[in-house]
Amino acid sequence: MILKIAWRNIWRNKKRSLIVLSSIVISITGVIFYDGLNNGMLNQMLFNQINTGVSHIQIHKKGFKDNKTVKDFIPDYKEVEKVIKNNRPVKYFSERVIVFGLLSSATNSTGVYINGIKPSDEEKVTIIKNSVIQGNYLEGYNREILIGKSLAEKLGVGAGDKLVALSNTMGGMIGSDVFRISGVYETASSEFDKINVYIPVKFAQKMLEIGDNIHEIAIITTDYNGAKDVKEAIKLQLGDEYEVLDYADILPLLISMIDLYKETMVIVDLIFGTALIFGIANVMLMAVIERIREFGVLRSIGMKSSKLFYMIITEALIIGITGTITGMITGILINIPFFKSGINLSLFAEGLKSFGTGAIIYPVLSIENLISLALMVPLISVLAAVYPAYKSIKLEPVDAIRHI
Repeated sequence: MILKIAWRNIWRNKKRSLIVLSSIVISITGVIFYDGLNNGMLNQMLFNQINTGVSHIQIHKKGFKDNKTVKDFIPDYKEVEKVIKNNRPVKYFSERVIVFGLLSSATNSTGVYINGIKPSDEEKVTIIKNSVIQGNYLEGYNREILIGKSLAEKLGVGAGDKLVALSNTMGGMIGSDVFRISGVYETASSEFDKINVYIPVKFAQKMLEIGDNIHEIAIITTDYNGAKDVKEAIKLQLGDEYEVLDYADILPLLISMIDLYKETMVIVDLIFGTALIFGIANVMLMAVIERIREFGVLRSIGMKSSKLFYMIITEALIIGITGTITGMITGILINIPFFKSGINLSLFAEGLKSFGTGAIIYPVLSIENLISLALMVPLISVLAAVYPAYKSIKLEPVDAIRHI
C-alpha cells in the first residue's frame, strides 16, 4: 500500500520529479562514460606494452632486466625450453637476443636496442608483423632489419636502404654488420618505435659472438590474468639462477597507475554522491513543506508516524532506483557504438602516442564501478530523504492542518 501511494505521490508534481530523475540519469551516464574512457586508455597502454614486446612473462639470467649486457645470456636455455613446454598455460614463446647498440645511416646515427628474433616465433608473441606499414616483415634468412617509423624519420631512411649496426661483442670488441631495411613498422607508442629494431637472431648472435645463446624468452599464456601463477610455477622449477618476471614486474609504474585510477574513481563516486544527496534532500524537503496540510490530515485520521516516515523514504528510493536503472542503461547504450569503432582523438595523436595509447580509444566498462553505482545511488537517495522524512513526523497534526 505504501509503495503504491509513494509512486502516485512522485508523479503529483511531474516537473520536479523529472528534474530530479534527469539529474540522476545525466550524472550516472557521465560517470559511466568517464570511467569507460579512462579504463580504455589505461587498458590500451597496458596491452600495447604487452603486445609490442613485454609479453606476459619474460625469462632471463638473474640481473639482466636491470643491466642488459651481452654476456648475461640465459644459462642452459634448452633446459628452460623444456620447462616452458611442460607448462600447459603457456601458449607461445619466442627467444630473443637483446643488446644496446648504435645504428647509423648515411646522414645520422642513434642508440637503439637491437632485438635478434626468430620471425616465425616473434609474430605469435607480438604485433610487430601486423604493424608493418612499409616494406615487409623479416624473413629470417638475409641481413635484413625492421625499424620503427619514428626511427626511420630520424635517420632519414626507408625500406630498401642500408644501415650499419654496432655493439660490444662477447670478447669486449666492437661487432658490426650491414643490414638492409626490409620494412618499417608503427605501433601505438612512438617512443618504442624510436629505440627498437629487429634483425634475424642468427645474425645478432654472429655479430655479438655469443654462439647460439639467447638473452630472453618471452612467453604468452592462455590468460594474462593467470600470468603470475604461471610465473611462480616456472620460477619454482628453474631456481634462483634465473629471472622470471610477469608483466606486472616489468611494468610496475603502469600497474600502479591503473591501481591509483581505481582508487581515484572511488573519490569521484563520493563527490558525485555528495552532490546528489544535497539535490535530492532539497527536492524532498520542498515536497514535505508543500504537503504539510496533507500530512496533518493523514496523522489526524490515524496514520502512524512510522508509516509516514517510510512513505517519504520509499518515494526517494523509487526515484533513486528509477534514475539508476535509466542512467545505467543510457550510459551503457552510449558506450556500445564506441566498443568497436572507438573514440577518435586524432587531434591529440602525438601526445597519446608518447603515452602508448594510440589515437583511437576503445572504452572499457568497469563491472566494479557499475555495481558500485547500482548500490550507491539508491542508498544516497534514501539517506537524502531521512531529514525531510524526520521533519514530516515531527509535525503536530493540528498545526499541520492549519498550515497555509
